This record gives sequence, structure tokens and C-alpha cells, in this order.
Amino acid sequence: MPIVRKLSIPDVQEIIPTVFKDERGFFSEVFSQSALLESGIDTTWVQDNQSLSRDPYTLRGLHYQEPPFAQDKLVRVLRGRIFDVAVDIRAGSPTYGQWVSLELSAQAFNQILVPVGFAHGFVTLEPDTEVIYKVSAPYSAAHDRAIRFDDPLLAINWPLAGNKPILSAKDAAAPGFEAFVSPFLES
Repeated sequence: MPIVRKLSIPDVQEIIPTVFKDERGFFSEVFSQSALLESGIDTTWVQDNQSLSRDPYTLRGLHYQEPPFAQDKLVRVLRGRIFDVAVDIRAGSPTYGQWVSLELSAQAFNQILVPVGFAHGFVTLEPDTEVIYKVSAPYSAAHDRAIRFDDPLLAINWPLAGNKPILSAKDAAAPGFEAFVSPFLES
């Protein structure tokens, strides 16, 4: 059974699968639908996405998809290390506009569950970092949205060590949080 730990915004959770190590290397059941269900996580996953970021300080986010293509995400790192962020964008939530972060790494084997109603992003902390994540809805370009990663209202403390992040054109042009109107209600 994996260890499931609620973060400071309890709907966002860290999942740590069991890793069995011996002289050959290791084995881990990194995803088990039944184990997650036993832990209270009842999500149907429909797609896996994988990214490679060649350089440290590559920042991807803050992304979300609007309903009816809103996505839960289960994120893990295959190689390298990231600083992962989830921002509560559920209207009416007591933690609306607040964020939670978690360092994920291939070495730690940990994962983060980012539920629907959260904007998600990460910055790579090592070269050649590979990230894979499961999503609960397919990608829809018409419903794909972003919020500016460095918006002062969110005040996310990205660990950039004085470096300028490497951004996509989409992320560099993302609107700020002040203009954001949430399509999500807290459940």
C-alpha cells in the first residue's frame, strides 16, 4: 500500500509508493487503481502525458482545463527533480488563491495528486528532468487555460536561485490572477 499524505491544502495529496530494493536494483508498483481506491482516491485515469525538460529552471504552468474537460493529475518524476505547485482556483473555497508545493524526484519516488479545481505547474531543478502524469480527462485545446506563474497576488516562491525561468510562449503570455474568473466551485 502506498503512503498517502494530505498537504496543507488537504485535497492535494502526496502519494509515496512502496519501493523494494535489492542488489539488482528496485521494484515498485508506482500505480495501482485498487490501492488508490482503498486510500479514498476514486479517479478514472484516461491518459498519460510525459515531458522532458533539458535545462534546469524550465517552468511549465500554471495550467488547468475548464469543464467539461477539467483534469485530476497524478504527477511523478522519472528522472531529475521538480518543485511542483498546485493553486486552489475553486470559487468559494476557504483556500481560494492559495498554493501548496512539493518537491518531487526520481530518487524520492513520490507523487502528487492535483485534483480538479487547481491550477498546476512545476519548475525543473536538474538537467534532463522527465515528468510523467496521469490525467482524468483528455486534452482539449479549446478548454486549455493558464495563469501567470509569477502573479504577485499568488506570490509563489519558485526556487529559481536568481535564474530567469525558461517558459513557453503560452506561459509567458498567460493572464494574471486578478483577471481570473473561476469555472470551478468548491464541492
